[in-house]
Amino acid sequence: MQTLIKTFPPHGWIGLILIFVFWSLNWSLEGLRTHWGFFPMWLGYCLTIDALVYYRKGTSLLKRNLKLYIFLFIISIPCWWLFEFFNLYTENWFYEGKQYFTSTEYILLSSLSFSTVMPAILGTAELAGTFKWIKRIKSVKEFIPTKKILYPIFLAGIFIIYLIFLLPNYFYPLVWLSVFLITEPINVWLKNPSLFHYTALGDWRPVIALAVGGLICGFFWELWNYFSYPKWIYNLPMFNFIHVFEMPILGYFGYIPFSLEIFSLYHLITGLFKSGTSQNYIQVDGDEIKMGIYYS
Repeated sequence: MQTLIKTFPPHGWIGLILIFVFWSLNWSLEGLRTHWGFFPMWLGYCLTIDALVYYRKGTSLLKRNLKLYIFLFIISIPCWWLFEFFNLYTENWFYEGKQYFTSTEYILLSSLSFSTVMPAILGTAELAGTFKWIKRIKSVKEFIPTKKILYPIFLAGIFIIYLIFLLPNYFYPLVWLSVFLITEPINVWLKNPSLFHYTALGDWRPVIALAVGGLICGFFWELWNYFSYPKWIYNLPMFNFIHVFEMPILGYFGYIPFSLEIFSLYHLITGLFKSGTSQNYIQVDGDEIKMGIYYS
């Protein structure tokens, strides 16, 4: 414990305080409160997770580059609004309490809350990458993204989105895969880092770390939402059974591909800036992205 006190960075303690204070307020106060309590609580989560990563491996998102860490919060906003757009058609979740806010208030407050999604997912995935059982996973069968594979994957992503709009009650679960199927081939074509760069080497640890990170975040999102107000409520046709908090249990599987989409969206957006620093920023396997692996 003494070692932890000496090496656990200050921003981690700030994060723990934010979690304790705003978790307590969010679950104890009456009436509207989550609209102002969600962001500081999840900021606390992000800072705490980042500090744990730094404690475990000596580097972290915040410590590597503060500007890029802040940038994660900024680009997280449009990334989640993309899924809110899909939800206009699928209607899988709605916000109880939304009726008490004007449209402008709702957009601004929601955007502030959405800003924590990307740093939470990527930070937790990086923490998962330090787990011994993940680090010990050996290389397995390679998945090399050749042109013959990438084009069908890309077209499948577009076709899935068409099916979602056409028959949302049946194909809505594929929302959490469709974006990845589109953005990941684009990342390869633009020579941005991608998960395919790892799988081409038979290294599936980043995929597993992201999946575990997504599930951990999903658990805390649903836990802290349960006694919140405003809060989100789900409607998952065919799967509205065995709820864990507000989420039907099978709905948690959506957090796995969602984490892959977040990773892919980050590199697609930062790839537009062609910044070597931003492209090597995410280290979900404990090492920097293996650059220069592209396929014809």
